[in-house]
Amino acid sequence: MNTTNFCFDKTISKAAPIPATQRFGVMSRKLLATCAMIGLVGSFSTNVLTAQESASNTTSVPQPIVIDGTGPGWKELGESDFTRANCDPETWIWEGSLVKSTGKPVGVLRSTKSYKNFEMVARWRHLSKGGNSGFFVWTPMEALEGLVPNRLPSAGIEVQVLDHGYTEQYESSSGKKGDWFTTNGDIFPVGKSKLKPFAPLSPDGSRSFPRSKHSLGTPNWNHYYVRAINGEIRLWVNGHEVSGGNQAEPSQGFLCLEAEGAPVEFENIRIRELP
Repeated sequence: MNTTNFCFDKTISKAAPIPATQRFGVMSRKLLATCAMIGLVGSFSTNVLTAQESASNTTSVPQPIVIDGTGPGWKELGESDFTRANCDPETWIWEGSLVKSTGKPVGVLRSTKSYKNFEMVARWRHLSKGGNSGFFVWTPMEALEGLVPNRLPSAGIEVQVLDHGYTEQYESSSGKKGDWFTTNGDIFPVGKSKLKPFAPLSPDGSRSFPRSKHSLGTPNWNHYYVRAINGEIRLWVNGHEVSGGNQAEPSQGFLCLEAEGAPVEFENIRIRELP
């Protein structure tokens, strides 16, 4: 920002009248007027970006844009819009737009309706360090029928919901490097489902890794916006687009909320179906 003020004294308007001999000195009235004119222009230029500053602003980090799921076509999903696939009745407890999960036994709560093209928003948070959960989209019915407790669907596209402490716990318990997943919003196909993930990719190429890190650890709330259209899925975490993929097969199915061993909460789950 250019802050130069040439001959313009901003305090002069508050001062008492100054004798002409002090005011002008050896300056002619014409020169003073010219100086004042330049000063006035200088004062206006304080709000104008230089070309260099303008160019630098265009390369700055994009500001987050959070879609709240309100407006025409959006619908809030509540208890009547989901049914247990294989969890215990106590695994998922609804309180208005908030659903709480104990995480045990492992399993999913599925939507009563199948979806193809849609956009969805939800807030989530883990209540313990290293918590593991997720959303399944486009989960086929054959992957849900007869699903026994402590099992997850054998197909679908998972939108990962991991607490940052999961990496430390995994490496400590397995003795392996936790480089095949992240805790900032991976997207990947499960079992029989297929997806061509967007770069950057996990080492084996099966997951779309987030291109930037925006997830917050427990007990903070996070906001997900998912857009799924014609086999392409994209994820925004707290207002930033981070991961996705296309050529999903199948590209229609049920939404699922995942219980995977740790307490987790979801709220304000809203969806808008698209053509």
